[in-house]
Amino acid sequence: MKEIKRFYILVFCIFFTFVAQAESKVLSIGSPDAKVTVKVFSSLTCPHCATFHNEIFNNLKKDYIDKGLVKFEHHAFPLDLAALNAEVIIRCQVDTNKKFKLLEEIYKKQNFWAVGSDINKINDLIKEVGVNFDLSKDKMNKCLEDNKAQDEILNQRIEAQKKYKIESTPTIIVNEKKYTSKVDYKTFKKLIDKIL
Repeated sequence: MKEIKRFYILVFCIFFTFVAQAESKVLSIGSPDAKVTVKVFSSLTCPHCATFHNEIFNNLKKDYIDKGLVKFEHHAFPLDLAALNAEVIIRCQVDTNKKFKLLEEIYKKQNFWAVGSDINKINDLIKEVGVNFDLSKDKMNKCLEDNKAQDEILNQRIEAQKKYKIESTPTIIVNEKKYTSKVDYKTFKKLIDKIL
């Protein structure tokens, strides 16, 4: 009986560690105790995702995230190799605030780097964005060669697909409910205020 109990404790610890590691790989900002959690599943090559980030995230940060009212999570959901590689470069940066600033810059400069079909050229353009965020080209090259980082991102995408039945990007989840209303800040703000 003791052996069975010990086995279950071990399995639980391994599972808990795995879940904690998976969660820690999600790029998040804001208080973990916030009443509202906004999860955005997006592909960095998706123009609608860039629009959401540029028009809603910054207002959300100023009005709610910085005040500890909302926790925001960026979930990688790459739709192509260029988006996957851009996510790898973001994870190359270790500082969370710099990661979010790099994420914002990658969205702002989407028309600059996410062009054409030559992945080597696209990678070079992503790195041009990354060097302004304390990342050397050597470090970014090492990150892009790291299959583990790519596997983690793709596994998270598979898990998100299973859990949330994602059909398009961005998919926005507010307190575990899919947000399907108009994607503009005024409408989004009303939902947040209603929950708070």
